[in-house]
Amino acid sequence: MKTKMKLLAVLAALCTPAIALADDTMPMMAPVTQTTLTLTDGYAHATLPNQPVAGGFVTIANTGDTDDRLVAASSDIANVMQIHTMAMDGDVMVMRELTDGLPVPAGETVALQPGGLHIMFMQLNGPLVAGETVPVTLTFENAGDVAVMLPIRNKMVGGMGHGAMGSQ
Repeated sequence: MKTKMKLLAVLAALCTPAIALADDTMPMMAPVTQTTLTLTDGYAHATLPNQPVAGGFVTIANTGDTDDRLVAASSDIANVMQIHTMAMDGDVMVMRELTDGLPVPAGETVALQPGGLHIMFMQLNGPLVAGETVPVTLTFENAGDVAVMLPIRNKMVGGMGHGAMGSQ
């Protein structure tokens, strides 16, 4: 029961709209290329004071002939980071850790975005403040460690509700 309550709190924090509007003039992450992977459009959501979790997002293009896999993420701002998916299961929004990592097929682009695939920052060591950046290392099976600086952006008002969510 205690684990379910923690998971519900995490889901609520990820899906609760922030007070401020997103500022579309904020800079996006500078593109980063390593081997056959190019990472673009990265950012993290700002947090409220004492909020324990946040979401991070990035687009990963694999221009090579070999599949790759995002297997881990790390940052000094969070004690725990995981790669997650969110999807509807009937009437319930379910968030799950991708324990085997996230496939990045050859010749394809994978977008981590709100309401779907994302990087989960857990047990934050401090707030993520809009307008600042957070250093993140993404670890790929083939491409290795890729360091990115994610701009921190406010969430948009009127985001997804959290009345019908659960976890499995």
